[in-house]
Amino acid sequence: MLNFVMMLIMYSVQRVVITLHHIIKGTVIHYFGFKHLSMGLCVTKPKTDGDDSDHNAEFADSNVIIINTKESWDQKLEEAKRDGKIVIANFSANWCGPCKMIAPFYCELSEKYPSLMFVVIDVDEMTDFSSSWDIKATPTFFFLRDGEQIDKLVGANKPELQKKIIALLDSTACDEK
Repeated sequence: MLNFVMMLIMYSVQRVVITLHHIIKGTVIHYFGFKHLSMGLCVTKPKTDGDDSDHNAEFADSNVIIINTKESWDQKLEEAKRDGKIVIANFSANWCGPCKMIAPFYCELSEKYPSLMFVVIDVDEMTDFSSSWDIKATPTFFFLRDGEQIDKLVGANKPELQKKIIALLDSTACDEK
């Protein structure tokens, strides 16, 4: 009985720690249980009848490329390699408050830095693909060069996102000299 009580306490503490971590980092997850997180599964909110907001509309009038299939991901990654572009991949969800908050800024960045390729992947539309990237919170940004991850940012942290982009551009400029 004591072991069972200790397991319950440990489980509750893990849930609190994970929740606090995401609150502090400015990220939001829809919690389905620690087992899903510890297994590296993508945590997403199930779609409901009242959930008719269009996630892609936020990116319609920008340089952000919406990825809906694995094939389009492969095509854009190959295109970026060929053109020598760094890819900024934004894994987000239409129900995610921080994702909605940072979307206009992400669009601005895509206009400001056309030498980079900005893509967005909806974790609910591409669940298996997102899980393969070990997405535990949204938004999560991956920075890729030649198809390889060179950096990562979890959370809707505007200053940190811009700082990482500028650092990547600076390192690219140094590599070209």
